[in-house]
Amino acid sequence: MTMLESAVEEEIRGLIHEQGRITFAQFMDACLYSPRGGFYSSRSNGIGRHFGTSPTSHPVYGTLISRQLEQMWRILGSPSPFYVIEVGSGDGALARSVTGACHQVAPEMAEALRYVAADYEPWWPPPTDLEQGLGARVDRPGLVNQQDAGWGVQRVKAEGVGCFRKVQGCILSNELVDNFAVHRFGIQSGRVKEVFVTLAGDRFVEVMDDPSTPRIEERLSDLSLSLPDGFLGEVNLAMEEWIDQVAETLESGFVLTIDYGELAQDLYAPRNARGTLVCFHQHVVSSDPYQHIGHQDITAQVDFTSLMRLGERRGLSTVGYTLQRHLLANLGLDSSLQDLEAQDMSHARKELARMAMMTLVDPEEYGNFKVLAQAKGLKSNVELLGFKERLT
Repeated sequence: MTMLESAVEEEIRGLIHEQGRITFAQFMDACLYSPRGGFYSSRSNGIGRHFGTSPTSHPVYGTLISRQLEQMWRILGSPSPFYVIEVGSGDGALARSVTGACHQVAPEMAEALRYVAADYEPWWPPPTDLEQGLGARVDRPGLVNQQDAGWGVQRVKAEGVGCFRKVQGCILSNELVDNFAVHRFGIQSGRVKEVFVTLAGDRFVEVMDDPSTPRIEERLSDLSLSLPDGFLGEVNLAMEEWIDQVAETLESGFVLTIDYGELAQDLYAPRNARGTLVCFHQHVVSSDPYQHIGHQDITAQVDFTSLMRLGERRGLSTVGYTLQRHLLANLGLDSSLQDLEAQDMSHARKELARMAMMTLVDPEEYGNFKVLAQAKGLKSNVELLGFKERLT
């Protein structure tokens, strides 16, 4: 290993030497999740230095989400306990803002709420003065005991939701599915080929060959896509295991998925003919996954059509699909903006807070993120507050 080569890069090179080549999915998985220094397993990276998220923009995001969670709780018959399992909780910003807001916007649900923040490698900074003012309480990290977790936030080191069973409540994720390792493919002479990663000297290079698994072609066939020669794209096969886990875990309740992506007809449209893969390194965006290995995020847009279909085949009905800006508007963002004006703070601080809140609905920021609501174990169709405007 050279002085400039990371441990995870050495690991990837070792895999290629052993196998001759690896799938891009193997490469991406190691870059993000290798215990030897993958981007998400090494919190020394300081994730916030690389990109922002809706929960870190302003606590009002969690306040508005808590209103949707309260309606879900009532639809389920106000159970106690009511579990909210946030997967990919990261630095805990959403967990703290939701639980901190519940006593104000949903006091009855607050007593029943058991919020579980699960992450591959949970790490939270000390709470800010603002978060302390919200009253969020954080328990010590550890495996969850669903019978006596208590109100607050229980942090759990877990991959997915496979360690939970018979959950009544909501499984929540924000920018999770876009980080699942994807297989990349290309169309050559009318046939589907897969992108593999190998070495040319010391350089990582891509080669195309027959797919490593028939599931890639099966997914594209299921979507009835007709793609031209030269088209490059991604297939997220990992979401199949994710949906399996969710369907097995959730006894009754909802799945709330917030992420960036499209329905298949738009995701695989000509404008995305080079794929949707994007990398983030210290707030700089690039399309090169072969630099800053282990030190940059790698994402691909979510195929929401497949996410819906996979869910429906496993008993998760689609009950809402909309834009984040519509969701937050329906949950009362305008009222929160009006409340801001009444607060006792300087004009400059109010303006900063207003700008932070508006990033949540700005189409150039987070406003065009998609929000998918799925349900299991409900006797009839439900109308969720945040989904008055539905996308098709």
